[in-house]
Amino acid sequence: MKVQALNQRNSRRARWLLFGLIVARAAAVEAWAQSSPPVVSAHAVMATDAAHADSPLKLAILAQVAPGFHINDHKPTLDYLIPTQIKWEPSGQFAVKDIVYPKGTLKKFPFSDQPLSVYEGGVVVGVLLEPDKGVMPGTYTLKGKFAYQACNDHACLAPTSVPLSVSVKVVPQSVPLKAVEPHVFQRIKFE
Repeated sequence: MKVQALNQRNSRRARWLLFGLIVARAAAVEAWAQSSPPVVSAHAVMATDAAHADSPLKLAILAQVAPGFHINDHKPTLDYLIPTQIKWEPSGQFAVKDIVYPKGTLKKFPFSDQPLSVYEGGVVVGVLLEPDKGVMPGTYTLKGKFAYQACNDHACLAPTSVPLSVSVKVVPQSVPLKAVEPHVFQRIKFE
């Protein structure tokens, strides 16, 4: 009887030790996920230092995909793949007129029989915004998100997004606009 009680006590200790190890591992994974850099970073820049109320506004979304990862093209090769998308929150000052996505690069992966169109490294997406009628001079904040699903050669992470925010200063027509980062906007083919 004493041996059986001792075995039960040791079994309970082993279960508690195993439970403690599982909790510690989960906490370590969570801490690593919070401290590791994001797989994709993105921010918006304007083509000019301000905007006029009667002219379209050009933005560029500059995204950087971490080495070893890729994200799907805006028009993925296979229907079930999640596309990369820019999504803007509705604004009373500007409406999205056009979004210009770059063409992806075809790349072969071990998990697919055919090459997939993906983005790796730096990605530049153009956004053309049309001012709403009656936009008054002032500063407006536009918000959106860069939505994507990142994968490496073996697995995909859950779909997610990076928040975007850009402050747009609308000035009177008499105020000249200055070009900002022209090298970025030369890469975008706005129609």
